[in-house]
Amino acid sequence: MTTIRREVLTLPAAPLGPDNPLPPLRPLDEAHRIDERDRAGLPRDMARQVGYAPLRSLLPAPLRDGYGRAREPRDFDALVLENDRLRATVVPALGGRVTSLFHKPADRELLYVNPVLQPANFALNGAWFSGGIEWNIGATGHTTLSCSPVHAASVPAPDGGRMLRLWEWERLRDLPFQVDLWLPEGSDFLHVGVRVRNPHERPVPTYWWSNIAVPEDRRVLAPADEAWLFGYERRLRRVSVPFHEGVDRTYPRNSTHPADWFYEVPDGRRRWIAALDGHGHGLAQTSTDVLRGRKLFVWGTGPGGRRWQEWLTEPGTGGYCEIQAGLARTQLEHVKLEAESEVSWLEAYGPLDADPRGEWHTVLRRAEDRLEAVLPRSGVDAAYEAWRPYADAEPGERLATGSGWGALEVLRAGLQLPGTPFEEATLGAEQRPWLHLLHAGALPEPDHHAPPGGTLVARPWRDMLETTAATPAAEYHLGVAQWHGGDRAQAVRSWERGLKEATARWPLLRCLAVADQEDGHHERAADRYAEAFDDLCARVRDGAPASRPEPDAAGPGAAGPVDTARAADGHASWTAVTAALGVEAIGALLAVGRTAVARSVWERLEPAVRARGRFRLTEAALLAAEGRNAEARAVFDEGFEVADLREGDEVIGRLWARLTDEPLPARHDFRMRPDGE
Repeated sequence: MTTIRREVLTLPAAPLGPDNPLPPLRPLDEAHRIDERDRAGLPRDMARQVGYAPLRSLLPAPLRDGYGRAREPRDFDALVLENDRLRATVVPALGGRVTSLFHKPADRELLYVNPVLQPANFALNGAWFSGGIEWNIGATGHTTLSCSPVHAASVPAPDGGRMLRLWEWERLRDLPFQVDLWLPEGSDFLHVGVRVRNPHERPVPTYWWSNIAVPEDRRVLAPADEAWLFGYERRLRRVSVPFHEGVDRTYPRNSTHPADWFYEVPDGRRRWIAALDGHGHGLAQTSTDVLRGRKLFVWGTGPGGRRWQEWLTEPGTGGYCEIQAGLARTQLEHVKLEAESEVSWLEAYGPLDADPRGEWHTVLRRAEDRLEAVLPRSGVDAAYEAWRPYADAEPGERLATGSGWGALEVLRAGLQLPGTPFEEATLGAEQRPWLHLLHAGALPEPDHHAPPGGTLVARPWRDMLETTAATPAAEYHLGVAQWHGGDRAQAVRSWERGLKEATARWPLLRCLAVADQEDGHHERAADRYAEAFDDLCARVRDGAPASRPEPDAAGPGAAGPVDTARAADGHASWTAVTAALGVEAIGALLAVGRTAVARSVWERLEPAVRARGRFRLTEAALLAAEGRNAEARAVFDEGFEVADLREGDEVIGRLWARLTDEPLPARHDFRMRPDGE
């Protein structure tokens, strides 16, 4: 039966750094959006779900863009599930990622295991890393929880052993979810029970894709003759499987550009996907029928895809692809979860041995027969039914702690969520102002030296903000909530009211500047960004911790360890604010040709900030705008790495093309679509 033990996993890791303190007001620049020309030919249910409640905003989640690329050994608390056949390693602090699934009889790792933790800008809110099995919930893309902690505990398993439960509150859609993992005695398959609940009195769009990284020197099998092909040119096409344009695309290395292949698995057919090497060894994933979708993602052999693979790991590591399973045909869709209802299913992950060579239908039949022999479809259905009564079992020993957001929502709404307790003890500093609003009806004013903190934007919180005292802090947060709700004119009025009494004006000015940009008032936006940055610099001069205290200072007033740590945290917070506001302000000023003011902003950034790759790129753009192309080119020649370069972003290539006719250097080539598309 399953045993669960603690273990320390040590990896070279880049620190995540502080979250971006500015509210993400702009629409998502999400690469996974369909070209409107392709909607007409979609099946009716698919077209409906593609158009159903796509995510327009990251709020209330913050952007996570404070990471770099300097890696040092770091210890992570891991939980290891083991029976006599399999060993699964789970890291609760990283969204519950399964970082390894090892088959003991064959002495073989079944997953692609990344030897480093290198965040990159692939999650909906930024930081994400490759490798293992991840649980994507919320909306199209990698979950905002990719690098965030989740709750974990031991609970009884259906076979009398122990089960590892992971659970958290997903903030984009306000949905609690759980993932139960166990290894039945003698089983070669990791069993995973998943439940997503909607405790609200209204339907909520939901999304789930389990994402499995496997080595790319595989053939990927799924029971389909057609697939929906989606690339970074944002076109969705129905194509044949396995051959497309004369090439067998079930071998990941046979594709040139990054692409998604969403398999059209016929109704009634068993849901499964496998990735097998040339010797016929590999991993299979199967599930109950609720998890209907299956997908292959490939990086391709082109320069952009290879560069991204290098970017995500260390030299000498082999490439990978992803096989996935989700609630809908494609990841462009969201599924309606009715009021006060839930959706649940069971997945199984384990080894599969079958010859992948030969004619497609023969290969599929051979693999499916082998899967049926080692894990019958009826056995998966039976395991699901056996698990369901245990989904409500109260957790025993707590093994890891997630966020306090679920506890806050449970308190607000008086929710009862058996099996996933969100306890008041998990409430922390981020929730404290909102707890005060909930209990006292007032939002406390932040320390005038502190940034305003995150905003809760769900309708019940917005209603509370509308009825509390109209302080500058309340008007700021109310405006953010109104903006998220689509009431932009009212948001602007709230921010303008708050500005009249505000001591620290920069948060409100920045929000108004974004509103001006979205409305096409770029000159006024530049004015407000410049004023906001001036005000922020004045705040820092007037008392915000602009530098770290000397830890070895002598005398009665010397800083102790706690004071030093607090000052260091405060310094990091203000560094994050000035960096985030500075890069936005420079962009807005360059957009209207105000290079002198943009230069003034640049010169007031800390030297350590200006040395970051993102800001080296900004410096090159500033130099180019000033007509100093040779100096801008020199920035490229000196070399830089934009740690938070967004998936699909071609900003580096566009700037390079302004400076020279030479080919884009390979180290800067992250292009994910064919030339000219």
